Amino acid sequence: MAVPFRKISKTRRDKRRTHFKLEVPGMVKCDQCGELKLSHRVCKVCGTYKKREIIKQ
Repeated sequence: MAVPFRKISKTRRDKRRTHFKLEVPGMVKCDQCGELKLSHRVCKVCGTYKKREIIKQ
């Protein structure tokens, strides 16, 4: 079984893990009501998408 010859330092280990992080989804303001919503999706508050009413309120 292979065993590491030298210990990997914390700095070297952490440099490798820099991209393991949570990212905030792309949030944009709704054109109609101004609430934050996910881009390219219907607004949950007013039910519009691209200034058209998709969900009847």
